[in-house]
Amino acid sequence: MKQLELRGFVILMFYLTESLTLPTKPQDVDDFRITQKFIEENVGYITIIAFAQYIQEASFEEAEMLRKAMTEYKDQCLANMTLPMCSKLPNDVLQETICAIEGLPQKHNFSHCCNKVDFERRLCFFRNKKAGVEFLPSPLTLDPEEKCQAYKNNSESFLNNYIYEVSRRNPFVFAPTLLMLAARFEVITKTCCEEQDKANCFQTKAKSVIQFLKALSSYQKNVCGAFLKFGLQVLNSINIAILSQKFPKIEFKELTSLLEDVSSKFNGCCEGDAVHCIRGWSKVMDHICSKQDSISSKIKECCEKKIPERGECIISSNKDDRPKDLSLKETKFTENKNVCEERNADQDIFMAEFLYEYSRRHPELSVPELLRIASVYDDLLTESCNTKNPPDCYCNAENKFNETTEKSLRIVQRECDHFRNLGKDDLKYHYLIKLTKIAPQLSTEELTFIGEEMVTALTTCCTLSEEFACVDNLVDLVLGEICGVNENRTINPAVDHCCKTNFAFRRSCFDALEADETYVPLSASQGLFTFHTDLCQAHNEELQRKKDRFLVNLVKLKPELTNEELWSLLTDSANAVDRCCKAERPEACWNEEGPKLAAKSWAS
Repeated sequence: MKQLELRGFVILMFYLTESLTLPTKPQDVDDFRITQKFIEENVGYITIIAFAQYIQEASFEEAEMLRKAMTEYKDQCLANMTLPMCSKLPNDVLQETICAIEGLPQKHNFSHCCNKVDFERRLCFFRNKKAGVEFLPSPLTLDPEEKCQAYKNNSESFLNNYIYEVSRRNPFVFAPTLLMLAARFEVITKTCCEEQDKANCFQTKAKSVIQFLKALSSYQKNVCGAFLKFGLQVLNSINIAILSQKFPKIEFKELTSLLEDVSSKFNGCCEGDAVHCIRGWSKVMDHICSKQDSISSKIKECCEKKIPERGECIISSNKDDRPKDLSLKETKFTENKNVCEERNADQDIFMAEFLYEYSRRHPELSVPELLRIASVYDDLLTESCNTKNPPDCYCNAENKFNETTEKSLRIVQRECDHFRNLGKDDLKYHYLIKLTKIAPQLSTEELTFIGEEMVTALTTCCTLSEEFACVDNLVDLVLGEICGVNENRTINPAVDHCCKTNFAFRRSCFDALEADETYVPLSASQGLFTFHTDLCQAHNEELQRKKDRFLVNLVKLKPELTNEELWSLLTDSANAVDRCCKAERPEACWNEEGPKLAAKSWAS
């Protein structure tokens, strides 16, 4: 990636006032310097990422304006480092500079954030982020030759514009992920611009980048949503389950030490503090790589890579092999007579160790299922430890765990039956109808996206041997998309209840939801049955998107219709499109068919 000559700004922003403890050990100091150098070399990207995520409506020219303003700020501090404004936290500097750009807060409606200070202002900027980006204009699409010429003319501006467009459309994605994306995109651009068939090269190589972004975006939004809605304890539980499955030979004491770094990282990353996030991310990877012998045997090559490739490599690496001396069951939690005493001594540590021991022994289970089992065990102990003979009560724990998993398994099996019995399009229509009925308040764009994600989860997982864990993990990410990141997001009472009551059991909560009874549908069709000749020119993918949108809007209009009635109307509309596009006078055909479909929908 291109290096920007803003060394004074780097000194100001990243050396003077970072809210992390400075390292003292030689290895830690070396790691700190490497991270520092990486931040210094990529400060332009970091500024654009943070700005575009906070103020998504802002133009690229305004992003460039911010960089100039920050450079002026840097010059002032280099001239006099004792100025009070030169001793502030990086994120505060950035937000103050954004607020100081004349007319910008008023233009993009965030003046209320600029009137706040410190934590309240940071929280306001965070809450200003919008997950739904349909309000943004479509990015300028260049053909491959134009793309390569633009890169050749000014690679720095070209890549800055790319990261700006991606960042504003993915406001909750962590800065290290977006920096990794920028590095990948530059490699793709360099490679494809040398190819004869540039279009095919870009199309083929872009798929992996898009998948990479979507996967990490969903995961990061889901975990941040859990953290912001349920707090540190749930965040720690998620990370314990993930780390224990991935690194089953790690000792519990080492895990708790690593967990402190991981949780600290999420605090900055979820808030959108790009510098804190990069530092925290790097600190976690330094920790893992410095303890390879006791953590994992499969990350040696990853640890030899540079930032940010190292982090992506470790995340993508396979789970480590289970230690040969690890028993199938840890009896200390079910057969030990002193369970209640040990639990009462420190409940958080006790439950963390249980989750660690159970997770490392069950790589076949999903993370949500491990959290459910931990929750069931905690409830069982709460009940058992208040009886006259607790061991007689909690000795039955394994049966409780199996019952919990069997319930979750039945849900997954039913969904995979849908996958096997319905075609891909019908599978999507099934979930579009279901999702729209339970959450009709979501935008059409959100619902079609979530429906597609649900289908992707099932088509990805339902043919795998590890079907259960795969489906349960990916569907949990889909639910995370519905629930969102911000703790004040509201949809309707039933969905809000599932999103905010119990993170581990929200899957079964959503599974039991019926059509939202509080929803008041539109009184008119809003042009739903008005068709135009542009439908006849639509390509297959575009036509499919229009069909998906039509179905969602139809459910919003007539939520009381049965699935069969909705499918019948969808089929009739598709037939009408086909018929009218073949007619001599398509518009006259539309004028005749549209009212028929409308009448049928109201008669149903």
